[in-house]
Amino acid sequence: MPLSPITTHILDTARGCPAAGVPLSIELEQDGKFVKLGQGVTNNDGRVTDLLPHDRPLESGRYRMRFETAVYFQAQKIEGFYPYVEIVFEIKNPSQHYHIPLLLSPFGYSTYRGS
Repeated sequence: MPLSPITTHILDTARGCPAAGVPLSIELEQDGKFVKLGQGVTNNDGRVTDLLPHDRPLESGRYRMRFETAVYFQAQKIEGFYPYVEIVFEIKNPSQHYHIPLLLSPFGYSTYRGS
């Protein structure tokens, strides 16, 4: 099955495993406001591979992914500091695939452009 042109996965670095069950959404900035394009929930491997239709071309522009981390922490019975994480990134070459990982722990997070 072809992948979405933008994919993500979340690793729980405190537990050393994928973060399953995290709701997230993706938006594109248009005229100074973000418009929702898609949403999903991480699978058992902490991934969402069908966030956007694979046959819809990406647009250049600024995107925002919002991860509802409080849902995950509550399910794990962990008190987290960040109720959600938003990652804003810019796509200049829409013909490429973009992978946006999130490394998560209850009191910190980081991200990078994956492959």
